[in-house]
Amino acid sequence: MLSRIASTLVPAFGDLTVSTDPAAELAPGSIIAANHTSLADPAIVFAALHRLGVRPVVLATAGLWRIPVLGRALEREGHIAVHRNTGRAAAALDGAAAALAAGRLVLIYGEGRLPRRRDAGEAAPESFRSGLSRLARESGAPVVPLGQAGARRLTSGGTAKQVAGLLTAPLRRPGFHVHVGAPVRLAGDADTATECAHRAVTAAWDVAARRLDAG
Repeated sequence: MLSRIASTLVPAFGDLTVSTDPAAELAPGSIIAANHTSLADPAIVFAALHRLGVRPVVLATAGLWRIPVLGRALEREGHIAVHRNTGRAAAALDGAAAALAAGRLVLIYGEGRLPRRRDAGEAAPESFRSGLSRLARESGAPVVPLGQAGARRLTSGGTAKQVAGLLTAPLRRPGFHVHVGAPVRLAGDADTATECAHRAVTAAWDVAARRLDAG
């Protein structure tokens, strides 16, 4: 349902284009690792994946489950709440591993947070936390890097600026581009695996940003 809603709403706010690497493969039981830049980018990523026939399980902050309608939808569709900075945070990885074992694709944001900058420009992904590499190493799942660019043209900055961005977007028609790269296998210790994932997602983001500029 969330994928269908996103694929309907996103075109109303801007122009989404999607590309894939020739070796890209969104096989069952894969981890999709994306860069996180804006409150809007989950909808953009969901809309792009919906075009590719993929409906992933997403790891998201537990606060979303407290929003009445959204929380029920997240629970019903098997998405995974991340209780940050609590003793329950590790349980999210157990839920993600179970989803992978069941053949679901799991979407995770390696940065685990939004950037603190307030401008609407593009920038390479910030450093990744270790949860992505731990999940990949423990489950043996391949990591499919996904780069998205343009979401900050829709929402960025403070609350007033974000609201203004949403209200004016149907007239401004900002562009968004999502690029899916070839899957990688993470190996080595946690730091090495995390850096490998970061490089792969950064490369996918670079393609997305260049194609967005070219368009």
